[in-house]
Amino acid sequence: MPASRTSLAGFLTAARAVLVSPPAQRPKPLTFVVGNESADLDSICSAIFVAYFRSHTPPYALHIPLSNLPRADLALRPELNAVLHPAHLSLDHLITLSDLPREEDLGVSDTRWLLVDHNVWTGRLAARFPSPVIVGCIDHHEDEGVVPTALPAGQPRVFAKCGSCMSLVVEQCKETWDRLSCEGGPTSKNPTHCDAALARIALAPILVDTANLTSKDKTTERDVSAVRVAESKLLSALSASSAEGEGGGGGGGEYERGKFYDELARLKEQIAGMPYRDVLRKDYKRWREGSLSLGVSSVVQGFEYVVQEVGDKDQAAFLGALRDWAAEQELDVVAVMTVSRPGGVFTRELLVWGLNEEGAKAAREFDLKYGSTLGLESWKGGELDGGSIQGTNSEGLRMCWTQRAIENSRKQVGPMLRAAMRESSRL
Repeated sequence: MPASRTSLAGFLTAARAVLVSPPAQRPKPLTFVVGNESADLDSICSAIFVAYFRSHTPPYALHIPLSNLPRADLALRPELNAVLHPAHLSLDHLITLSDLPREEDLGVSDTRWLLVDHNVWTGRLAARFPSPVIVGCIDHHEDEGVVPTALPAGQPRVFAKCGSCMSLVVEQCKETWDRLSCEGGPTSKNPTHCDAALARIALAPILVDTANLTSKDKTTERDVSAVRVAESKLLSALSASSAEGEGGGGGGGEYERGKFYDELARLKEQIAGMPYRDVLRKDYKRWREGSLSLGVSSVVQGFEYVVQEVGDKDQAAFLGALRDWAAEQELDVVAVMTVSRPGGVFTRELLVWGLNEEGAKAAREFDLKYGSTLGLESWKGGELDGGSIQGTNSEGLRMCWTQRAIENSRKQVGPMLRAAMRESSRL
């Protein structure tokens, strides 16, 4: 990348052009920045943000932001449009798994990886690129010891707790952002226009993940500070656009934090009428522990809403779709975590299904080991429960609860499930 600044749209277009160019014409290796396979706002926006600023930092090596999902799955994330459109971007600007060259044209040795919003190599990328070269990581999850402790000079290895990974990303990139804000560029008439686009991309995941900085369980000083930085850039851009007589157009329109958050939250929670399969794959992560596979879907409405307003609007149909999804993903344990706000009260629910004998043992171990910690109480008297502890029948073992310890999200429950799987395998 050139040392001078490019627009965000120009950067993404240039990154795609390099990726799809003939192998002999591409630089080797290519460096990708990628979030986790749930591909939520935090992962997608963090990857774009880091890739842009790393590409504008000496030695100006191109970093390609990769959205960790197939292109077709972008349609399941309407909240993305609310972020991209005022930033003068569209879904077409994003680079997805569907855009990767064929395996024979892009192998493991041709790539380097900087991870954001996760630190364990999983999913489709793990299957496509086994034993990858990981050159950096910025993450707000627990360090699981996969990312090397010794990294190339200047590459980040950052682990810290905060509501959104983007808050760490802004912290890491602020120095370069400040420098670029003072510079123009060949494709940007005014650097503040690009700042506005980047600021909206930074703000969206932080506000969503911290419930507009109101979540006591998630919001940290890092999140507050990152919002302060991004809003300063955005408001400066809007002011500059107004002074230039553009009516705010150069900055992507007006900004009011509450309205921006409300629109993102509204769009993210729109799942009524979706097929059950789409609901389950919209925000999904999977792991492998020994011989067992685990998949966890996060759903933005409660189970009562899911069985009444989504898919076939039928409890049995939902459970059938969940079993089919687990079979498609070749899982031994499948879990669904819900978040909802009935009457304005934040609520979590959890369903865990061990689909075979070994999976049932793991599900039972999870209940015994973590039920009290998570405050698990049977959901509606066991309406969604089924199977047996032995897990030898066709249902395995399925348990559904209301989760009273609402401070525990998938970030905590996922590792608990995996620990239960490891423990059950030793029994």
